[in-house]
Amino acid sequence: MHTHMPIGIDNYGNAKENYYVVDKTKFISTFLKNHAQVTLFTRPRRFGKTMMLSMLRFFFDVVDAERNRHLFNGTTVADDAEAMKQQGTYPVLFLKLRDWKYADWATMQAGIATGMQEALQPYAFLLDSARVSDVDKANFRAIQARQADITVLMGSVAMLLRMLHAHYGRLPVLLLDEYDLPVQYAWEHGYYEQAIGFFRVFLTAALKSNDDLAFAVLTGVLRIAKESIFSDLNNVKVDSLLHAQYPEAFGFTPAEVRHMAEDLGCEDKLPEIQHWYDGYRFSGCAMYNPWSVINYFDNDCQPRTYWVNTSGNAILGEMLRYSRSQVLDKLEILLQGGSIETRVREGFIYSEIYKQESALYTMLVTTGYLTIKRVHEDELGMQAELMLPNRELRSLFRIEILERYRGGDMDMETEDLMRAFVSGDVETVRTGLAQYLELLTSSFDAARGKEAFYHGLILGLTATLVEDYHIRSNRESGYGRYDIAAFPRRAGLNGMIIECKVAECEEALADKAQEALQQIAVRDYDAEFRAQGIGKVFHYGIAFCGKKVQIASQGI
Repeated sequence: MHTHMPIGIDNYGNAKENYYVVDKTKFISTFLKNHAQVTLFTRPRRFGKTMMLSMLRFFFDVVDAERNRHLFNGTTVADDAEAMKQQGTYPVLFLKLRDWKYADWATMQAGIATGMQEALQPYAFLLDSARVSDVDKANFRAIQARQADITVLMGSVAMLLRMLHAHYGRLPVLLLDEYDLPVQYAWEHGYYEQAIGFFRVFLTAALKSNDDLAFAVLTGVLRIAKESIFSDLNNVKVDSLLHAQYPEAFGFTPAEVRHMAEDLGCEDKLPEIQHWYDGYRFSGCAMYNPWSVINYFDNDCQPRTYWVNTSGNAILGEMLRYSRSQVLDKLEILLQGGSIETRVREGFIYSEIYKQESALYTMLVTTGYLTIKRVHEDELGMQAELMLPNRELRSLFRIEILERYRGGDMDMETEDLMRAFVSGDVETVRTGLAQYLELLTSSFDAARGKEAFYHGLILGLTATLVEDYHIRSNRESGYGRYDIAAFPRRAGLNGMIIECKVAECEEALADKAQEALQQIAVRDYDAEFRAQGIGKVFHYGIAFCGKKVQIASQGI
């Protein structure tokens, strides 16, 4: 038995021969019994989508069928005689779109031409086939020579499927990995409409009522709305986090992780693995993040935020950039281990993400940042209770929040500023907060946001305290609702209450800060602290005007 983990390996043959591989071949047996002609799997990144498609290629491909058969010896599918009859019986086209990421549409078109040129290279033998039409051969050569126009590229996948069918006399299988990545990248870089126009034809030509296709399996992170990219297709079966026909196909089940730990002699680590990497729910089935689990075992069982480091986490960063105070309030609830209620809707148009909160949270679920605790459907759609799945994701949220409020020219770390707040170091608080306002907010943001903007700014900064404090925002206490409060998780720590005000001019800052401080006392915001037996509580009245700030304090 191999004990090395397949870190960064997505070729099933290589992984099976040289690394420890979790047996996911049961999926093949299940899939063959009732699959649609076109199946789209949407799962978070690093959840084994590419490895799964590679496994399907090695199983079905007529090329090297006998040599590939040994890869499935001892696996679950090997015990399924009916499934094994289909091993090595299909021509297979396996196309990955993960490198189709470009900054503008002109470069994307050139990248598509290069991508299809490379994809066709293994099939050059089709040019010598007497069964393939001269027209398809001519277009094949045009793509090879980088002389094909955009219409030929649009039909290039359909063309290759047609050539494979003609040559082998068997219907081919199409495996398309990360179908949505070029479209997401186009949206992020401002040429969404051009990309949608291309990929709608690119996919429809290959998938719609295609007599040259046995079946197709597509994978991606997001389910792009039908009207955007699948407008002409009626044969796509979507297998998603919310509606999964094959929930155990991607990710690791608790039984699989337990078996891994036993094989590797690490049974005692199971509680730690669960705390850090479990917590996902795919149609009610518990799942672990596979990337993090294999990295955990590969790094001598050291718990770290492995999944965090696999990308720039742009989606979460964008969410924070567009966030209003109510979104940050919900984020604070999640960081405390709580859950939030929201509408979710699978299949959305990118332009809706920051216009509709349901689209934003749907995106965070499908990309793996949040998971669904429970969901119910009514006449208006799906209402879901969402939460952070595990400690790794709580750490990710904290990191992203702090990065948003950390500037390259800052003299003070966010952690130092917030420790100054809870230790009563008013001068450090005043200096640090002034510097944050100067470097990290524009006058436009400050003027537009009013009190909600500043409230959100302070609330975001408190993310560094969540290991030692329960952070609360806009909660009732005494005779009113405080803005932000920090309740110690253990004895010996100070509490904190912050009330924010906006001044109309700089001359009014001092009065507004005092007004905020007096509000804390008059409305007895300390009541909740007294009820919890917390004695020392620092009060901060903070007034803002543009990039200027004034602080009044009590209890220091």
